[in-house]
Amino acid sequence: MDHEGAVPIAELLDERRHLLDIAFWVTGDSGAAEEVVAETYRRWYALSAPERRCVTAPRAWLVQVGGAVCLSRSTLSGPRDGHSEGIGTAPGTVAESMGCTEPEPERSEPTNPVDQALRSLQGRRSRPTTTERHDTVVQAVQQACATEDPASLAALLAPDAIAFFDGGGKVRALTEPVHGNERIAHCLLTLLARRPRTSLHTRSVNGRTGLVARYDDQVAAVIGLDVAGHRAVQVWVVLNPDKLRSWNPQDASGRR
Repeated sequence: MDHEGAVPIAELLDERRHLLDIAFWVTGDSGAAEEVVAETYRRWYALSAPERRCVTAPRAWLVQVGGAVCLSRSTLSGPRDGHSEGIGTAPGTVAESMGCTEPEPERSEPTNPVDQALRSLQGRRSRPTTTERHDTVVQAVQQACATEDPASLAALLAPDAIAFFDGGGKVRALTEPVHGNERIAHCLLTLLARRPRTSLHTRSVNGRTGLVARYDDQVAAVIGLDVAGHRAVQVWVVLNPDKLRSWNPQDASGRR
């Protein structure tokens, strides 16, 4: 199902910070640490979907691969060309070591989710909603998420709603669009699971009311909603740290 793999924000950010800390400890350089973590997640997404499902401890898998990338960098001789493909432990090797050797059918080029959304929106633009109605729906979504009420949240989403989760390959986020109000509600409630250091607020997002999720003092997700009538028909969840830079000032070390 397309909502498998949803992970709470707290887990996503703690995992990424842990990988950055390990990479920084080994390399001693924040820029190199970012490169190591980017390569580590690239190898995670290079696994087939069955292989990823077979990994029962993703964080341990990522730490193992990150360590291999660090080791490769430290022993790599000759000038660097700026690319890290092909160095260290291959994704399939780690998967095979964990018994994940299930073959996957031949892959086709993925459909651009933005194109999908634009096509889906064409018919819905004929049912515009007022700014007041948009704000009311977004505030109700925020309340349903805060109270962890799946029924109320699903009722605020169109039955054929679609959600996109943009992790940019930099965090372990969902990669495929999620279809249907109940599945989207499940994913949002999992992502925004109430934790002591996680909070959700209404803020202006691209000129309209949206949602901003924080973990500690860091913006971890920005959520935009397209509303038609009395329900949200499109949900856009930005988790990519690169796209959230304008929301997160750098600390003194320049790391995020």
